[in-house]
Amino acid sequence: MSIRHAVRTVVLATLLGGLPVGATTMLRADLPQMAQTSDTVVQGVVRRVQSRWSGDNQRIVTDVEIQVTEALKGQPGGTVLVTQPGGRVGDIGQVVSGLASFSEGEEVVVFLEKRGAAAFQLAGMAQGKYQVQRTGPGAKAVPASTGDAVLIDPKTRQETVSNAKTVTLEELKASVRAAVQAQQAAPAKKGAK
Repeated sequence: MSIRHAVRTVVLATLLGGLPVGATTMLRADLPQMAQTSDTVVQGVVRRVQSRWSGDNQRIVTDVEIQVTEALKGQPGGTVLVTQPGGRVGDIGQVVSGLASFSEGEEVVVFLEKRGAAAFQLAGMAQGKYQVQRTGPGAKAVPASTGDAVLIDPKTRQETVSNAKTVTLEELKASVRAAVQAQQAAPAKKGAK
């Protein structure tokens, strides 16, 4: 586990200590934050969705293979493999609240965190997925539903709702590029002082 993930886990546990248990709880993330904290952001098409038992046969995980059509951040290569907890193998299923669902042929923009040499996970769980819908002129980017997950405002530490909204695909891509550019410019400004 990286230090970034360990710190995030400790902060989240501290913030959520008084909340009732039952649903997945996560910090709400805004688009610029998602773009800056993700290792990779890609637009692509889902080519394969397959659930399987984990290596220790204790849980089910689902692999989502996405063919990259455009890398908005990072250099992921031609495909990325996103692995999430939960799924269905035969008659047994495991459900994790707050995760995005995927279907083969679906066009998406995903915000990813590296998980090992060749695999990724969604940054911010379902918050890290936008479905691209091409109906009429222009394409729309629709944020994935967080389902029954509880979102916590990182500043007030109070329960809140998602602030993600449907935008055009070009607006989403421009927002990601602007956030990444701001992130890259920040260290240069610090060094200049």
